[in-house]
Amino acid sequence: QVQLAESGGGLVQAGGSLRLSCAASGRFDSINVMAWYRQAPGKERELVARITSGGTPNYADSVKGRFTISRGYAENTVHLQMNSLKPEDTAVYYCNVAVRRVVNVEGATVTQNYWGSGTLVTVSS
Repeated sequence: QVQLAESGGGLVQAGGSLRLSCAASGRFDSINVMAWYRQAPGKERELVARITSGGTPNYADSVKGRFTISRGYAENTVHLQMNSLKPEDTAVYYCNVAVRRVVNVEGATVTQNYWGSGTLVTVSS
């Protein structure tokens, strides 16, 4: 199993900043993609940002230029630096990790996705 520990949510005024972190632990051989999703009340969960094992980031259009995703390889962590926050950024933010496991002596692998329990970000106007 894989455990994801999220931290960094909270209440902030519009224009402020928050930094979310997610640390993965458990049984896996490597981590592929790490991502942050969010879900606002009454809305579907949406991708905020993702970063590959090679460090290539992708962002939702709504957060480009304001949010930065990064990885800490030694600690199996992913961070989301959120600047210039807006009230519409209010949501529960979820960490998502794709881990890879070697399943036989030939080196065959399987990839599985895991979700964190979420951390609430509230941006007041």
